[in-house]
Amino acid sequence: LGVAYASKMEFLNYSPESHCFSELLDCSDGEEEETLVYGEDIELNPFDGLPYSSRYYKLLKERQELPVWKVRCAFMESLLHNQIVIVAGDAKTGKSSQVPQWCAEHCLAAGRRHGTAVCTQVHGQAAVRLALRAADEMDVNVGHEVGYLVPFESCCTTDTILRYCTDDLLQREMMSAPLLNSYGVIILDDVHERTVPTDVLLGVLKGVLRARPALRLVILTAPHMSSKLQDYCGSVPLLRVESKHQAEVVYSCSMPKDHFLSALRLLFEIHHTKEKGDIVIFLACEQEIEKAYQIIRQEQSSLNPDLGELIPVPLYPTKNNLMPKPNQDKQNCYQKYRREVLLTTSSGESLIWTRNVTFVIDIGVERRKVYSPRIRAESVITQPISKAQAEMHKQILSMAPSGKLFCLYPEEFAQKEVKRDVPAKIQESNLTSMVLFLKRMDIAGFGHCDFLSRPAPESLMQALEDLDYLAALDNDGNLSEFGVIMSEFPLDPQLSKSILASCEFECVDEMLTIAAMVTAPNCFLRAPSGTEEIALTCWRKFSHPAGDHFTLINVFNAFREASANSTSQCYSNEKWCRDYFLSCSALRMAEIIRAELVEIMRRIELPISEPGFGSPENTQSIKKALLSGYFMHIARDVDGSGNYLMLTHRQVAQLHPFSSYCNTRRIPEWVVFHEFSISEDNSIRVISEISPNLFVELAPQYYFSNLPPSESKDILQEVINHLSPVSAIKEKQKTNTDNKENEKYPQTPTEQRCIIQ
Repeated sequence: LGVAYASKMEFLNYSPESHCFSELLDCSDGEEEETLVYGEDIELNPFDGLPYSSRYYKLLKERQELPVWKVRCAFMESLLHNQIVIVAGDAKTGKSSQVPQWCAEHCLAAGRRHGTAVCTQVHGQAAVRLALRAADEMDVNVGHEVGYLVPFESCCTTDTILRYCTDDLLQREMMSAPLLNSYGVIILDDVHERTVPTDVLLGVLKGVLRARPALRLVILTAPHMSSKLQDYCGSVPLLRVESKHQAEVVYSCSMPKDHFLSALRLLFEIHHTKEKGDIVIFLACEQEIEKAYQIIRQEQSSLNPDLGELIPVPLYPTKNNLMPKPNQDKQNCYQKYRREVLLTTSSGESLIWTRNVTFVIDIGVERRKVYSPRIRAESVITQPISKAQAEMHKQILSMAPSGKLFCLYPEEFAQKEVKRDVPAKIQESNLTSMVLFLKRMDIAGFGHCDFLSRPAPESLMQALEDLDYLAALDNDGNLSEFGVIMSEFPLDPQLSKSILASCEFECVDEMLTIAAMVTAPNCFLRAPSGTEEIALTCWRKFSHPAGDHFTLINVFNAFREASANSTSQCYSNEKWCRDYFLSCSALRMAEIIRAELVEIMRRIELPISEPGFGSPENTQSIKKALLSGYFMHIARDVDGSGNYLMLTHRQVAQLHPFSSYCNTRRIPEWVVFHEFSISEDNSIRVISEISPNLFVELAPQYYFSNLPPSESKDILQEVINHLSPVSAIKEKQKTNTDNKENEKYPQTPTEQRCIIQ
């Protein structure tokens, strides 16, 4: 036992994750672990059979002071006798970290007969940090008893009893294990965020609970959602958790002309007061996060050193795999005061982990992406945050007795003009991937989903129509064999279709690179003021005449080559990326994504062709593969000046500033694009030139016939008419050949043939 305990302590002292996590929580006091004196009444950890460390008892005292601890006994009793338990609590009350640990204890007490515990998170960063925290508080090792599973990264074993994962990954797991038999307790956290995967899980799990009476479902949410969830779930226990302190709220006298600049101005005013505490700023969008980060770093040099260091920490809700790293020399700067400024949006509340927040600045508006099924595009709209979001911003200060919330809007505006609840994303998103998942679940008999908020019928119809165009559905509306293979990829269905088409056109290697690069965050960094021309010159070295998809391949291959030629990989990669104004973290993520896609291809035994990038034949093959999936993303330059009209609707868009065509004089007439967003400057992203002939060859005929009348459609019809005589000759030759074959080998009568559907 002594040897095992020593080995455990050695692992804890060695593990970089545990040190990193203690630093993030500001809970490490720098003291070494005390030596335990063994006696007859030594207490063993039931999760690993080893004695508890002194740190466990220290953290246990902190856990018992959390507001959620008051409902521990009531929760364990409710979990024992009910299939569904709802815990509604304010932000920062400890429900996300403590309730899953109690569920793990429940599974352990049952001898794991019904499975282990899994807790979903909206953000990958939150899943990782919660796993680190739970392992620290349970006195076990991350990756063993406690683990996490986030996109493109797994830290779990078969012995893991508590797993944190993102909601979309648990949804994907249901495709191969519809009953989720490996889990005894499923915890859905942050249900009030109303993400599409969480809403779908909530609906599909109703059927799973009926099939598995021993399964338990725990729902963690904010107070404003409790009554709606109780009506949805029926007569189930509801436990309420309230925060300790109420923050002081300071409203503006009037609406500021520029919310962004007002927030930064207030930030520097607070810093000059020398009042202690970190600051959280809720901004409208991630572009503002990036802009604020750059401004604060630039202003840092002109600030009075006596005020201490002002450290901006960007928290991007949608960039799950690009977590900001803690400052490595933090331990060497305790003699000088450091104030962190956490920059995020209204949907990034769960990413805020520091306990030292004293000030919150809320600009009161957000930019949301709302999908329009009619035009198959997202619109970026700016609107006030909801009352529920404003209340959660206030609750971040629940652990600070003297916290202050600065609202950059009048109190009357908050009471009259603001909506009550957060809109459900299932009513604002493209549902094609969701419908593909439900069609896959329908094979196992769990395709019915009792939605908490019903999606719009036109969104569902558009999703079914798109899947039909992509050949993912058969004539009866069920998932086709092609659709089953498409659902194996954690990608947009159109991108999955392009990868499958690349097997036919023998350009799989290049298509996997394109898929990884468009899935990862944008690799092109915004150049600092005054260096825009230098950045453009650097990017021209990667430009490919065929378009942006090919430029991305050049960037990825150059990054790999720089990695292979470097002696010190980490330093060289980052320096190379800085020299070319590229994001090193985004390119590393693209490498990880590509490796996983290769693994999926091998698992389902799809062929991977040899690289052939650069040849004219390969370029044409890549365009064919792209068009096979993205024939619905076609635009034509209507006036020769870069004004592109979409084939599917009357919207006009321009090239995105990061497009390689923006740096050349040649503007292609016909293009295939990856993404289109309606905003102040409508733009299409990641575009490549195509020919009308190629579109006519690869787009389904019934899709073309459904296009609205336009000049572009007339041009394509002329191409079809021009090609039709040749096509007719080929069809006649094919018919004659088939007739000769039938004469040599007569077919079996229809009634005697075996038809496999």
